[in-house]
Amino acid sequence: MSVLRWGCGAGGLGRVLRSCGRRGLPAEEGTLGVGLGPRRSSSASPREQDLRKDWGHAELLEVLEARVRQLQAESVSEVTVNKVDVARLPESGGGGGSFQPPRKAQVGAKGAAPQPSGRWAEKLDKEKQTLQKRKQQLEMKLQVQAQRLSQKLKPKPLKMEPQLVRRQLADSLQCWAQGTPESPSEEQLAQALQKVPQKLSPKEEQALADREVEAQLTGQQQKLLAFFECCLLTDNLRLAHHVLVAHHGNPHKQQLLTLAMYNTIMLGWARQGSFKELVYVFIMVKDAGFSPDLLSYAAALQCMGRLDQHARTIQRCLEQMAQDGLQLQDLFTAVPLSEEERAALLRAIVKVQPTFSPPPRSPPQVNTSVLLREIYAKDGPVSYPKLHLPLKTLQGLFQQQLHMELTTSVYVESVEKAAVLTKEVMHARKTLKNLRVQWEAALHRALQETKASLARQAHKGRPTLYPFMCLLSEREFVQLLMQTLQALPAQGESLVCVAQELGRRAFSRHMVQKQQLNNQVQALEQRYTQYLHLLASDTQIGILKPHPAYMQLLATAAEPTLTFETVDVPMLCPPLPWTSPHSGAFLLSPTKLMRSVEGTTQHQQLLECCPPAELHGALDTLTQLGNCAWRVNGHVLDLVLELFRDKGCSRLGVPPPPSEAPRPPEGRLPRDTPPAQKAELRRELARCLKVAREMHSLRTDALYRLSLAQHLRHRIFWLPHNMDFRGRTYPCPPHFNHLGSDLARALLEFAEGRPLGPHGLDWLKIHLVNLTGLKKRESLRARLAFANEVMEDILDSADQPLAGRKWWMEADEPWQALACCMEIARAVRTPDPATYISHLPVHQDGSCNGLQHYAALGRDSVGAASVNLMPLDLPQDVYSGVAAQVEVFRRQDADQGLQVAQVLEGFINRKVVKQTVMTVVYGVTRYGGRLQIEKRLREFSDFPQDLLWEASNYLVRQVFNSLQEMFSSTRAIQHWLTESARLISQAGSAVEWVTPLGIPVIQPYHQEAKFMVKGGIQSITCSKAWDSSQKGLTFVSVHDCFWTHAADIAIMNQVCREQFVRLHSQPILQDLSAFLVKRFCSSPR
Repeated sequence: MSVLRWGCGAGGLGRVLRSCGRRGLPAEEGTLGVGLGPRRSSSASPREQDLRKDWGHAELLEVLEARVRQLQAESVSEVTVNKVDVARLPESGGGGGSFQPPRKAQVGAKGAAPQPSGRWAEKLDKEKQTLQKRKQQLEMKLQVQAQRLSQKLKPKPLKMEPQLVRRQLADSLQCWAQGTPESPSEEQLAQALQKVPQKLSPKEEQALADREVEAQLTGQQQKLLAFFECCLLTDNLRLAHHVLVAHHGNPHKQQLLTLAMYNTIMLGWARQGSFKELVYVFIMVKDAGFSPDLLSYAAALQCMGRLDQHARTIQRCLEQMAQDGLQLQDLFTAVPLSEEERAALLRAIVKVQPTFSPPPRSPPQVNTSVLLREIYAKDGPVSYPKLHLPLKTLQGLFQQQLHMELTTSVYVESVEKAAVLTKEVMHARKTLKNLRVQWEAALHRALQETKASLARQAHKGRPTLYPFMCLLSEREFVQLLMQTLQALPAQGESLVCVAQELGRRAFSRHMVQKQQLNNQVQALEQRYTQYLHLLASDTQIGILKPHPAYMQLLATAAEPTLTFETVDVPMLCPPLPWTSPHSGAFLLSPTKLMRSVEGTTQHQQLLECCPPAELHGALDTLTQLGNCAWRVNGHVLDLVLELFRDKGCSRLGVPPPPSEAPRPPEGRLPRDTPPAQKAELRRELARCLKVAREMHSLRTDALYRLSLAQHLRHRIFWLPHNMDFRGRTYPCPPHFNHLGSDLARALLEFAEGRPLGPHGLDWLKIHLVNLTGLKKRESLRARLAFANEVMEDILDSADQPLAGRKWWMEADEPWQALACCMEIARAVRTPDPATYISHLPVHQDGSCNGLQHYAALGRDSVGAASVNLMPLDLPQDVYSGVAAQVEVFRRQDADQGLQVAQVLEGFINRKVVKQTVMTVVYGVTRYGGRLQIEKRLREFSDFPQDLLWEASNYLVRQVFNSLQEMFSSTRAIQHWLTESARLISQAGSAVEWVTPLGIPVIQPYHQEAKFMVKGGIQSITCSKAWDSSQKGLTFVSVHDCFWTHAADIAIMNQVCREQFVRLHSQPILQDLSAFLVKRFCSSPR
């Protein structure tokens, strides 16, 4: 039946159901069968066939009523009388439920003709009575079906009572369920504690031991535990209990349950004071063969404290706890509880032991690291490093940051060149607005349907995403999805990455809302105000790809606003100090202390198990790095925006707009085009697409950075820090920080200025020469003399950066060089340069810092001299040294007639080998090194491209041979580390170690093919940061590059050298060896 016919039929049925005529006569069987025609074969069920027949009857009623009206009209036209009184049939669907037969006409003197429509009226009256009866039957059927459907869709009640395996526990539960007077509910926990399950078989004991010992949960277990925890966060505790009961009653699924899952549900019931449900879970713990731990007893006692349970029940619980070898004092020291939970727990214990008092809080532990002993062992008050801002200003900045985090999003004006508001642009914006309204409505409906479907699945005992979708309202989820759509690149993005980012944002917003509801914001204001008293200067402290039409519409609309999450934007007040792995950085938004590969949990577990005092050095370092206040270099920003809004400049790192991307060849090739030409065309097309994608990515990155810089142009801001799994420090805001490119670094300068002093101007000049890369092997005195020689070029660059001689553009780091030129120009034009207040960061970079550490570890004097660890008249350049050694090997091979060595003559220089030498200490393989060298060789226009693979393969071997020749101890240490990692990985474990500052590290690459210990020698940054702050320096770092004011370079240099010597005075390799043997060897040899 067509859609139109279904619509008409539905309308007719509606009119039949709404009619309220008189009760009809008994229907005649088969009366309507004549009008329906032959029956068609159908696979429908009998019930569906009855429904279809009723629909057909309703349609037939409409047809018959129309026929009646037609016959009446014909009858009236044929009868000619003087006085006619014909009763007209009512209109279909009118107020009357049934029609009356026409009355007989009153005849005159000549008589009247008989009424021909009477027979039809009587027939139709009978038919209509039959249909009314069928209509009533249909109504009843529909009501019954609706009731059945509502019963079917109605969720079943959540199951609270578990199905137990152990007969003894099952009998106890059954007695309790019957509610016998002899077994009141408050006694059941004590009875459950005393119920000892039957002795397990050896196989069951081994399986249980494996479950308890296994530290790494499977992916399925992680999801299940996350489901339970999220249910607690979103007030779906009954649903979590239901799923727990369903899994416990299934022998196969029960293997997934861990004691932590049972404890999670018990803790939830304890917080609600639901004793009966808590006992259910406690019995399940016993039934599963687990022994309750401290958290289990803490939940039970806390619940009894809230309900003021009988002392005898509490006493039995404490006795069983003692029998299990658990100490009462540990409930207050080893279990993480809130103050309110501690109070409820204490209430229960004091009822049985009135003299009990919880152990006093242990005094703050002191870090015992040898490297930090002098810092943390000082007696008396310690002066906290001050900021240059007064308390009132910092309090105002705190309120601004707090407001920004509470709104969760930041709206920034784009620095893209403003589009002319033509009719096309206005139409595109209006179209986008209308489409977004439609999309938001569609997404809202889809989310509601998905949420309902997931809820039904969860009610069947399956852990689903339902509680996670309850973290935010549908409206907030729709906002997140629309923001994601807005930020999608044209080439698309991995669906996994998009999902992870959405999950992170949803969790962050939920945590902010939770803190608002729990009045934690007020507590934060009090604590942060106390912290500001320490800081203030006047006090004492898959691929998801958007549709091309949408991207075209977005480009045409050229909307002027960008939206950022709060955590993606620098802070407007000093970051929250890091006090634990869970607390620090942003005020409300949760931030990880240690970055890790998505999906890994071992890093967080190591931090949880690490004694708090061991992390003090790392936590304080991150706090100090985050306390550096920044501002935007407006002069540089104006120049960059001028180029950015024009056509960009790739040479200076300003990405051009998409309009400058190479155009792929247009038109179709003739059919007789040779295959070689077609292949070349495909390669050209692929190249154009690749370049366009790269240009879009770079352009978007620059747009975000420059828009944020413009947004923060007249503000002071801060960059909170965290670290990666190796202990390397990174700023949290990703788009605008000092770890970016040359352009990103040039846009930033210290908010606090320092007078240059007697030597600050000289350091500015040396810093400028370092940025040019022109005098790498010259002494500091020679570099200073060179800066004085080119002073005219420096001043011209500062005064006419885009119209003058453009000397700054030839530097290795052009934008930082230009910023330094401007700073020098302002300083030399000051009457007394020593009094000039400088804000420019000056860098001190390590000479291939990885090799420096390896040379110091191996006490390699030859290698140490190559990386400037030995006193020499001129600085050494290890990259040039390696290039020279490679050239020696090449000449020897060329003399022996090796073709590739002969071809490489004149192509071996410092730049070709630098990246490979730099990364070899971080585990780069020969394959990776070959790709690095091949990329450099491609830059030579006259190098034969057909020999790229052979030449790069030859050179990477010679680079490794040269390093073996120059750094023999380094390569020996690397071989030992590599072999150790290989053996550990073959044993099925992940490589672990502890840095000299006590930071636990675990290698996330243990499942990959290569087994290299990467990094791990980053501890020196921590001691430098804290020591520098104690000396009053402004200090930040970019891994092995350290920044401070020009006036303080001498002090920072001294600190760096002292901390380097202190670090390598420790038996680092011996300590590492002892740790690896203890951790991974069953029997030390």
